[in-house]
Amino acid sequence: MKVERQEHVDVPLALHPTAQDLLFREARTANTFTTEPVTEEQVQAIYDLVKYAPTAYNQSPLRIVLVRSDEARERLVHHMAEGNGSKTSAAPLVAILAADNEFHEELPVLLPHFPQAKDLLFADRPAREESALLNATLQAAYFILGVRAAGLAAGPMTGFDFPGVQKEFLDDDHTPLMVVNIGRPGTDAWYPRSPRLAYNEVVTTV
Repeated sequence: MKVERQEHVDVPLALHPTAQDLLFREARTANTFTTEPVTEEQVQAIYDLVKYAPTAYNQSPLRIVLVRSDEARERLVHHMAEGNGSKTSAAPLVAILAADNEFHEELPVLLPHFPQAKDLLFADRPAREESALLNATLQAAYFILGVRAAGLAAGPMTGFDFPGVQKEFLDDDHTPLMVVNIGRPGTDAWYPRSPRLAYNEVVTTV
């Protein structure tokens, strides 16, 4: 039996419908961009908004590398999967999002009421890596929403050589999560909208 899918549900939300469209309904993964630059001030504003994303013990493990120079862009494109390289070459700004596996060093500042969490909970590297991966990914999702809130489009990608990008731009303490192209959407920026699961296909009540 075919389940009817709904894109709009007319229920009261605190967020204005225009903002709902900007962040969710009309927001898409962009594949082309205009040449309009993305400024440092825009990125700062995005970060100052999304830094409030929830993370366990306020660990905030997301780290962001902005790829701005032509030389760095060329090095990054070399590690992108076929089909992603051209998009990354043309985007006004590219960000590498990574998880900091040594996030615990910041916990005495980030968690002042429980500074001992650094040693009690995260002394073990494998435990840190697992926690950093989960929480930085959560922050990355907020980052994409922040890009949209700035009136820009995001093109997040995981099609790249992870070890290569880590070696080229990070270090052994940072795990790459995704590469995000950022800018104003260009010509034919969108693929057709794919279906989404309906509420009753996802939600159960117990």
